[in-house]
Amino acid sequence: MIFGGGRARRDEEAARAAFHDEALPHMDSLYNAALYMTRDAALAEDLVQETFLKAFRFWHRYEQGTNCKAWLFRILTNTFINKNRRKKQVILSMDASEQELSGDIVSERSRFYDSPEKEFLSSLFPEHVKQAIEALPDNFRIPVILADLHDFSYKEIADIMECPVGTVMSRLFRGRKRLQEVLFDYAVELGVIPREEARDDTGAVSLDAYRARKKAASAH
Repeated sequence: MIFGGGRARRDEEAARAAFHDEALPHMDSLYNAALYMTRDAALAEDLVQETFLKAFRFWHRYEQGTNCKAWLFRILTNTFINKNRRKKQVILSMDASEQELSGDIVSERSRFYDSPEKEFLSSLFPEHVKQAIEALPDNFRIPVILADLHDFSYKEIADIMECPVGTVMSRLFRGRKRLQEVLFDYAVELGVIPREEARDDTGAVSLDAYRARKKAASAH
């Protein structure tokens, strides 16, 4: 009994040490994601705390040396989703158009981060980008957070969200499209994009008109 108790303590100390070395370094990344998910600092702290409590409780299920960050993000994301079953159903629901979405439509990194949008994106303040991401519905916001803020691949996001890769691709495509539109509106409002450069033939200001003008200008 005495020897057994000593071995159990050593095992527990080893588990704590491994948890400290592998899991805790990801705390800042988890809090950043939680803040975008919850839109509230106190709720984000609670979500991260709950995530680490669950992670330590099930640390014996984690295969040490594998992708600890992805494992922790899966716990974080599922904890957030499961707090509201309605949200879970919305996020994991999948319609026919999502099943048919192909890799030709959406890339691992959105074209939004390339020209011409990068010209006004780089001119916006971080709070504008943060507000735009937070304004996205949960089912679009979470994949955007995971892909564009934390560089997870389609496969990793699918594993984290426990959904098909096609769903991830569709949510990213739609989420990034909404993000583009919101950031474009910010850029016009702040004067980063002159309104005359974004007007169509009817005089309406739109992202499509801005892109068309930029494309025409680069052709000359």
